[in-house]
Amino acid sequence: MTRAEFESLVTEAVATIPRRFRDHMANISIVVEDEPADDLLDDMEVPDGETLFGLYQGTPLTERGWAYGNALPDRIVLYQWPIEDASDDEDDLVVAIGETLIHEVGHYFGLSEDEIEAIEEKYWRGEAEDA
Repeated sequence: MTRAEFESLVTEAVATIPRRFRDHMANISIVVEDEPADDLLDDMEVPDGETLFGLYQGTPLTERGWAYGNALPDRIVLYQWPIEDASDDEDDLVVAIGETLIHEVGHYFGLSEDEIEAIEEKYWRGEAEDA
């Protein structure tokens, strides 16, 4: 898949984020890269043979104090090649992009892994509200 095709799927996935979250996303950049660098995987202690689909880089909203400001945008990086490698077909690819994006947006909002997993489960069962 070309980068442009993949980025188009990412754009569609962003549009599916519930509005109550999407409306509060500010000063954040969503980018696509080929794959995570080896030194990043080492720094994050990702075991050999495993990889990352995405990464949130920034200061979660829940950790920002009153003096927070004049900061570069937070980043969500989606890694195209690992996501493609783990997907059986385009439908599976769309699901993997959506799940990865939701997970990283959860980190932006300062949610715990358990909270993120609960949101992912509700979202894919069609129980997410757009209020």
